[in-house]
Amino acid sequence: MFTVEDVRRFASTLPRSSEHLIRDRVKFRVGKIVYVAFSRDETLMGFGFPKEEREALVAAEPAKFLLPRESDLRFHWVVARTAALDVTEMRELVLDAWRMCVPKKVRAEQELLAATRPAP
Repeated sequence: MFTVEDVRRFASTLPRSSEHLIRDRVKFRVGKIVYVAFSRDETLMGFGFPKEEREALVAAEPAKFLLPRESDLRFHWVVARTAALDVTEMRELVLDAWRMCVPKKVRAEQELLAATRPAP
């Protein structure tokens, strides 16, 4: 399991990422694009994810993932149960969601930087 604080620490290392509190919900954005958002009770984390792949993700691991509410199906979005994921999985999902909304140049710079860092 991970916490919002874990996401906060990780997201703060990503270029152009910013945190916002909107209607008592923690959200992480790049510009105006939200790439991660938590439910008010922080038990669910929504994140950017390709629409064409989300049904397969949810079907493969329904204990971890669920589709967003119907009004959000038009967005590239999926929801995860925070209790069902570990920190490593969270980092992968957050990083992939962030990559979906930053310019290619920023993403390439981050990938180059990550490749030159020693493994944790």
